[in-house]
Amino acid sequence: MIFKLVGDGRPYPEHGLSSREWAQIPPRQVRLDTLITTKAVLDLHSLLAKDSTFYGDLFPHVVQWKGELYLEDGLHRALRAALHQRSVLHARVLELQE
Repeated sequence: MIFKLVGDGRPYPEHGLSSREWAQIPPRQVRLDTLITTKAVLDLHSLLAKDSTFYGDLFPHVVQWKGELYLEDGLHRALRAALHQRSVLHARVLELQE
């Protein structure tokens, strides 16, 4: 098992963070098997592209809400980590209050 659950959508409230605000959150290690995805489908071109993180954040974005960790952005990075036999990745984690 790679992820805790494969979800389809964001069950948490809209946070409205900009890219600049996400960049202010320091990355931390997150276990892949604790993540719930917010996308059920991945574009294979994104997964295999050599420059897939060139224009975006190097770290995936995770939202912690109601005790769960939701992978909001960076599914292709998380899958690459799993394909390289890694069980953790560095991600920016936003903690939302209920």
